[in-house]
Amino acid sequence: MKKLYGSGLLLAGLSLLGSPALAQRTLLHCGGLFDGARNDVRREMTVVVEGNKITAIQTGYTRPAGSDKVVDLRAKTVLPGLIDMHVHIESETRRGGAYDRFTQNVPDVAFQAAKYAKTTLLAGFTTVRDLGGSGVNISLRNAINRGLIDGPRIITAGKSIATTGGHADPTNGYRKDLMGDPGPGEGVINGPDEARKAVRQRYKDGSDVIKVTATGGVLSNAKDGSGPQFNEEELRAIVATAKDYGFTVAAHAHGAEGMKRAIRAGVTTIEHGTLMDDEAIALFKQYGTYYVPTIIAGKTAADSARIFGYYPPLVTPKALAIGPKIQATFAKAYKAGVKIAFGTDAGVYVHGYNAKEFEYMVEGGMPPLEALQSALLVNARILGMNEQIGSVEVGKLADLIAVDENPLQNIRTLQTVRFVMKDGTIYKQ
Repeated sequence: MKKLYGSGLLLAGLSLLGSPALAQRTLLHCGGLFDGARNDVRREMTVVVEGNKITAIQTGYTRPAGSDKVVDLRAKTVLPGLIDMHVHIESETRRGGAYDRFTQNVPDVAFQAAKYAKTTLLAGFTTVRDLGGSGVNISLRNAINRGLIDGPRIITAGKSIATTGGHADPTNGYRKDLMGDPGPGEGVINGPDEARKAVRQRYKDGSDVIKVTATGGVLSNAKDGSGPQFNEEELRAIVATAKDYGFTVAAHAHGAEGMKRAIRAGVTTIEHGTLMDDEAIALFKQYGTYYVPTIIAGKTAADSARIFGYYPPLVTPKALAIGPKIQATFAKAYKAGVKIAFGTDAGVYVHGYNAKEFEYMVEGGMPPLEALQSALLVNARILGMNEQIGSVEVGKLADLIAVDENPLQNIRTLQTVRFVMKDGTIYKQ
């Protein structure tokens, strides 16, 4: 009899724990609210969060009832969690860092990636698109999704796809007996058939998006930083196969010819775009391709290249030549009506300073409102997540941050985030 009675108590307890009546609401009292869907900041608002969703947005400071928790942000401006479309979460720039691949083991990369992920989240970026690493980025995404570590929501490319000797060939700069002949499994292709296989391998690995290096790059240990490195047939094979598997494609491109080929092949975004010409701009507009500028990465790479020994000898002249040009390219593209998506290339600079990009975009002629929108609804739309993130609206995920001032009046305030909530959980207050 006692045993049955005890079981009854246990069942009753479980029933009470699962009762919706016991669900706690969190009331965010917001001095100002920029919801990302409107063009202004509303004063004295309350955002109601239950679980991981926004369930109400109310005028005034709603009085708590029962077990409600109040977060006092009456001296702050609240806005949606920011989205960065171009990060490299596994690594971070430092003098001599090019040689880490010879000294670091996979666990070393994983532990430092966990640190960079948390830094990014606490800087107010609740969602990021990771555009290339070793595959640790996939495991990191999974660990964050399982709640094992703190970090932003990660959409990852896994390993980027390059051609032999191209910007994402992982053996560039090796001596010949170490170089080998990496293939589609390592993200290195030659010809349309290998291009298709590389995409399918990314699918098998668990990637969310495809990244190709359509031209040479700045920080790879190779001479050319701007020439095209895929033919159009290879790029079309990648894009068509990616579409079959539900992927969008991001294309790293500095040189004009490489980005033209990538746009005509149907990629969704062009990263960097440094040397785009008028023909490339016309193609951006014709195909509706988004441009992800990464101004902060260009400026940081150029500054680092002026420090003796910071980069390998092949890298330094490329960083000095290409880095300083990106902001002017952004200004030209924006003025011409190219669609802009916010992205920074975090890892090329120190993680956590992502919001500095907003300042550079505004310097380049983009109004603060549009700069913010490029990191919110625009990026959410590209990711296919505009029903979940990118704005503060009822039914969307509770990704919310707070800053000291109105960012429409002072865009630099985004560089000092005071409060971070992701998926309804508070990480910084």
